[in-house]
Amino acid sequence: MSNSWSAYIILLAVGNIVAMVWLLVITNRDNDLDDSDTTGHQWDGIEELNNPLPRWWLGLFILTIAFSAVYLYLYPGLGSYKGSLGWSQISAYQQAKEINEQDQARFFAEFADYDIKALSQSDRAMATGERLFANNCSTCHGSDGRGAKGFPDLTDDDWLYGSNPEVILDSIQMGRSGLMPDLKLDSATVSVLALYVQYLAGREDVTDHVKESGPKRFAVCGACHGADGKGNQALGAPNLTDSVWLHGSSTLEIEDVLRHGKQGNMPSFSNALNSNELKILAAYVISISSRESEQND
Repeated sequence: MSNSWSAYIILLAVGNIVAMVWLLVITNRDNDLDDSDTTGHQWDGIEELNNPLPRWWLGLFILTIAFSAVYLYLYPGLGSYKGSLGWSQISAYQQAKEINEQDQARFFAEFADYDIKALSQSDRAMATGERLFANNCSTCHGSDGRGAKGFPDLTDDDWLYGSNPEVILDSIQMGRSGLMPDLKLDSATVSVLALYVQYLAGREDVTDHVKESGPKRFAVCGACHGADGKGNQALGAPNLTDSVWLHGSSTLEIEDVLRHGKQGNMPSFSNALNSNELKILAAYVISISSRESEQND
């Protein structure tokens, strides 16, 4: 802050305090009028009496003025003057940050020797994981982790990239980009493929034409999803033979994917979370998947 701006702010602050003191003095001095007299002001037949301020009201004015003077002496407020206590927002933030980091270090030290699988069995670690999930993942995957259309359900046993703890950690840390390209297929091929994919997933009421011509037309899809349609976790290509559908299971929805393709993005959280938080979050994802599997059993 330049000296001129500093002087201007000091002038405004001190000037306001002086003005308040002057106002109190001028309005409470003896002006030779009785309490029953008026000040001479009236409006719409209402006269302003010369009554002094109530003592409690006057006392509050004096206290606020005194408080402002003490505050401006102790804390920043007079231009570039830093206050006798040397307090600042930056120093207060740094102090709070250091305390938080120390608390985090003590907490995470408890789990220093835990791997991701062991963390998923710790109630204390999972209580933190639940909060991390709510703050960072629930927007897309839902507060219960069950996902939504276009966002994977994390509570089942169907994994695009695999259920290995290190793979899950890598997905959270580095993010994922999925792409189902537009294959430029003709309408007849799209119609047959949509029905054939449903057939692979267990639909029985398809025509013999779909069963016979489907495998040949499906060859273009096999490069990613495999010749048997069971997917490829190395590529993040979904298994098309189960009952899990990321973008919908109806014929129209499948045809839409075939015609226009799909692109998905799982953002990286490496800059938002530290290594300890990433491990606990990965463990929490494993825990909610395991919990669902146990309930189904």
